[in-house]
Amino acid sequence: MASETKSTTNIEPIAVTPDQRPTLTEEQQKSIPVLPVRDTVLFPHAVLPLTVGRESSIQLINSLGEEKTILVVAQREARVDAPQPTDLYAIGTLATVHKVVKMPNQSLFVFTEGLTRGKLQDFSQLTPFLRANVEPIPDAEPEASPEIEALQRNVLTLFQQIVAGSPTLSDELQTVAINIEEPGRLVDFVASSLPFLSTKDKQEILETPDVSHRLQAINHHLAKELEVQQLRNKIQNEVQDQVQQSQREYYLREQMKAIQKELGEQDETQRDVEELRQKIEAAGMPEEVKKEATKELNRLARMSPMAADYSVTRNYIEWLAVLPWAKSSGVVVDIKKAAEVLDADHYDLKKVKDRILDYLSVRRLKPSMKGPILCFVGPPGVGKTSLGRSIARALERKFVRLSLGGVHDEAEIRGHRRTYIGALPGQIMQGLRRAETNDPVFVLDEVDKLGRDFRGDPSSALLETLDPEQNSTFRDNYLDVPFDLSKVLFICTANMLDTIPEPLRDRMEIIELQGYTEDDKAHIAERYLIPKQIEENGLTKEQIEFPEDSVRFISRHYTREAGVRNLERNIGTVCRKQARRIAEGNTEKLTVTREVVQEFLGGIKIRIDTEIAERTKRPGVAVGLAWTPAGGDILFIEANKMKGKGGFTMTGQIGQVMQESMQAALTWVRSNAEKLAIPEEFFKDHDIHIHVPAGAIPKDGPSAGVTMATALVSLLKDTPVRPLTGMTGELTLSGNVLPIGGVKEKFLAAKRAGVKDILFPADNRMNVEEDLTPEQLEGVNLHFCSTIEEVLEVALPGSRLEERQDAETRERVLSNA
Repeated sequence: MASETKSTTNIEPIAVTPDQRPTLTEEQQKSIPVLPVRDTVLFPHAVLPLTVGRESSIQLINSLGEEKTILVVAQREARVDAPQPTDLYAIGTLATVHKVVKMPNQSLFVFTEGLTRGKLQDFSQLTPFLRANVEPIPDAEPEASPEIEALQRNVLTLFQQIVAGSPTLSDELQTVAINIEEPGRLVDFVASSLPFLSTKDKQEILETPDVSHRLQAINHHLAKELEVQQLRNKIQNEVQDQVQQSQREYYLREQMKAIQKELGEQDETQRDVEELRQKIEAAGMPEEVKKEATKELNRLARMSPMAADYSVTRNYIEWLAVLPWAKSSGVVVDIKKAAEVLDADHYDLKKVKDRILDYLSVRRLKPSMKGPILCFVGPPGVGKTSLGRSIARALERKFVRLSLGGVHDEAEIRGHRRTYIGALPGQIMQGLRRAETNDPVFVLDEVDKLGRDFRGDPSSALLETLDPEQNSTFRDNYLDVPFDLSKVLFICTANMLDTIPEPLRDRMEIIELQGYTEDDKAHIAERYLIPKQIEENGLTKEQIEFPEDSVRFISRHYTREAGVRNLERNIGTVCRKQARRIAEGNTEKLTVTREVVQEFLGGIKIRIDTEIAERTKRPGVAVGLAWTPAGGDILFIEANKMKGKGGFTMTGQIGQVMQESMQAALTWVRSNAEKLAIPEEFFKDHDIHIHVPAGAIPKDGPSAGVTMATALVSLLKDTPVRPLTGMTGELTLSGNVLPIGGVKEKFLAAKRAGVKDILFPADNRMNVEEDLTPEQLEGVNLHFCSTIEEVLEVALPGSRLEERQDAETRERVLSNA
């Protein structure tokens, strides 16, 4: 190996007689040892130390006798270890070996001085080292001309600037360059002194015989290097200026701190830190949380306000400091007063009120008890959310409401981790911050409408929140410290339980809020809705009056709901009409009669009481009772017959379970045809069609089994079902009537529709006694049946006299409409 080196160690000198300016004999010119070197170009008149490590090169140096002349030539590819003639450039430099030093690793350190350019001719020897005939190329100095002089001066000036601006080049190079008069030698000296020139560039200069061209080439390289050097210096200066500016600001800031300390003042950052420290001390945090907050505060105090994490850390500490760790309402509630508040705000709802008063009573005996997790389930408009606000008022606690409808992201409940930009705690912790106490009434509205997607499952995140055994150590993702939620009274609201996951439903105490009867709505309107709408529309009690009959008229013929939202909306419409009359100059008091209602609200929208009487005039029509998420409703089952071959058709967008109930009803009727006095041949010669209006609404469930059987028997016996009669119950093939759900909703729907006789399964008697009050049962005859025969006995007239009485009743209802 042969390459340039800068320092050596453990040098062992070998005596070699140097020759400063040897002359080449003709014999020497013919055959000279050739020393290949890597990444190095030796120029004439330049002294270059070489490290010789290849075996062939060491043999070459050792074979030199008195004549120390060799040809130093660069390899085309530095990676070639055993170069052949084709691996070398054609032109090298004839050089004299002045001194050889043996190194500890057996390599040689050789000092060479270039004499003149030499061109390789034929190779006379390839092993153990290369020998070749060399043709010396003399340096022909050009004639003096203004162009040569200008180029020479320009090269010298550029070289001086580069040396002056480079920390690695010695200033002595400028002096040497100034003392060189020959242009060719100047170019060779400059090229050999520049470390940034590549081997290829140096070789091109070495191979250029024309001095003028050589000057132009080196001038181009120097100009390019000077531009790069100036740009590098500019960048370095800019960076240094920035560093110096930052250091200057740092020193000034430290001096300002020292001055403020002497004056007893504090800067804004220190004041912030001190304020946060005081807030942490006053927050009453648990020891574990206080330790975390103090650690973050000490970290904040060491930060520069300009740091990227400063605002993130400050916000985190601020959140920890403002949460109500130990602040509670601390009010001992009077049970009687709480009952009065609940009664004043809401009519009826006895079960809910009793449960709340039970909770207050136990809490009075055991203040450390955990808050219950209640879930109010009921149709829209029955007062679930407003009941939560009323409970908070009765308990004298803060009220927080969080709507969960359409929430898809788990982070809405438990917060984002602090690593995210703009991260915040979840809505649970944000609600507690707004409440400023650790025991508010927290309403989670529409819990049955939670969504789930790729961002997580919020209902699963609620499991920890709504579990009294776990929520005492609730850990928000943002805060990452435990917070005690066990004192919070969580109240969830939902329209239906089906969409609530089972594990979440298991953690809640379900309290059902059924719909209201017409009497209930009349009371609610009188006590709450009418005064509220009168006030909201700028009226007074002296300007408008709602008689109870008018309120019932609006409820019966303009609304069809379990709650009271539409009723309130219609009362508000009437109030706005009166407000307009007053604004137009008619200041007389308005008494709202049925005629006024029809004038303001338009014609009657719902005629459901007369609809039952009208549609049950013909045989084959029976009234069933259905449960819906919006409360109960009535359901007409219609059957018809026609000539055919015993076919059975079912329509009305009915589900699989309901179709099976129809099949079961038909099977029972056919199996009991003889008992029902129906000819057996009838089913062979006729097709039967059962339809359930309205055809656009999906329907399913087994509870209309007895209604279908009644409609079929009514059709086949050609006897209309008794007017104002409704029924519900699942039918078996043996004729037994099985219990159903939604008893209160179905009963209230039937009563709203004007039904006077309601048939329930016998096993539902207990549900009726528990869920319905005597006031609600007033005006309705209940019949509890265990078999379909008992149902038919009540639903169908048993004699001609009863048929005439039913017809008279039907006509009376239709004439009063």
